[in-house]
Amino acid sequence: MPSDQSTWLIAVPQDGDSEGLLPEITSKLPQQTRVAELGIPSFKTGTLDSLIALSEELPKQDAFFTATVAKIVDTLRNLLNNDPTKLAQHVLVNEGSVDDYILRGWKWNDSRYGVQRSLREMVDVLNKEMASIDNVMKAKLNNYNIVKGSLVQMQRKKTGNLSIRSLVGIVSKEDIIQDSEYLETCLVAVPKIIVKEWNLKYERLTNMVVPRSSSPIASDSEYALFGVVIFKRVHDQFVQKCRENKFIVRDFTYSEAQIAKEGEELEIADTTEKELWTELLRLSRTNFSESFQILVHLKNLRLFVESVLRYGLPANYVGLAIRPEPKYTKKTLSVLTNHLSYLSPRSSGRAQKQNTADEFAGEYQSLMEQEFFDFVLYEVPWIVL
Repeated sequence: MPSDQSTWLIAVPQDGDSEGLLPEITSKLPQQTRVAELGIPSFKTGTLDSLIALSEELPKQDAFFTATVAKIVDTLRNLLNNDPTKLAQHVLVNEGSVDDYILRGWKWNDSRYGVQRSLREMVDVLNKEMASIDNVMKAKLNNYNIVKGSLVQMQRKKTGNLSIRSLVGIVSKEDIIQDSEYLETCLVAVPKIIVKEWNLKYERLTNMVVPRSSSPIASDSEYALFGVVIFKRVHDQFVQKCRENKFIVRDFTYSEAQIAKEGEELEIADTTEKELWTELLRLSRTNFSESFQILVHLKNLRLFVESVLRYGLPANYVGLAIRPEPKYTKKTLSVLTNHLSYLSPRSSGRAQKQNTADEFAGEYQSLMEQEFFDFVLYEVPWIVL
């Protein structure tokens, strides 16, 4: 059963039976279902062996192409904070909607992928283009994630409670004893629920703590930050005693140069992240359009290869693109099955061709086990906003 979240691409032989196919099918399908002609060129068929080899290979390429398009959509979704309205403005093909691209008389891009080439050459060209897009997206996304991660780390230092956040901008020069041979200021984050305990204990945590030297510097909802003056020689002992009493000594050295450096690094990281975000958004938008077109062209090639294997020559086929209404999916498939049932005798041709290519029998059998209709059908997954 084809998915109710995809557009169906189908192919049938172009002969007397297929005349008027589009209006006939359209008249029988539910009104909410969109149907359009899909141009399938008359490619060079090549040998039976080459067609069978392509038939085995194309599903793997199809999966890779589909995954690449999906990854680009995920990148756009993450860049746009999962905003479906904004995402809809970027998942465009040639500045139009995905549906319009497929369902407004889709035609093969002959100027880009000339049909004078062999099927193998065209598959290789499509694969090369998609691999290039995938590699560029991986490199750009990795670069952006590194810068974004660095910025998040810097910003994280500016957040959190006073027991963990950066004290730059909180502790001023006046809060710290500097250039003293014997004395230093220890900065201690004290849970608010035990501030009274701090005030009672700090002078006696160790010897050589300057009496009445504790002074409040800052506070938040969880902690109060105090500065207390001690002799340098008891620093380690004082830290240990604080730890035993759940007072947290913050390691901080006041340096105007360091403060300026951190501020500059944060500003540079923020600016770089914004630039890379803009670049990645623009690239993702462009590459979505490119990769989606490449995917549909590959689907078209699959329609042709499968049609030749199934219906034989002459290699002239009529294509339709159908966007089913999800709640009428079964009815849509039933209409197609009944209307195209005349193809049943001809669609057995593929099985006959299998018998003439014994060396491919093992590989070909896996394809024969796939869901089978009298007409050729492949799906293009919808872009979920």
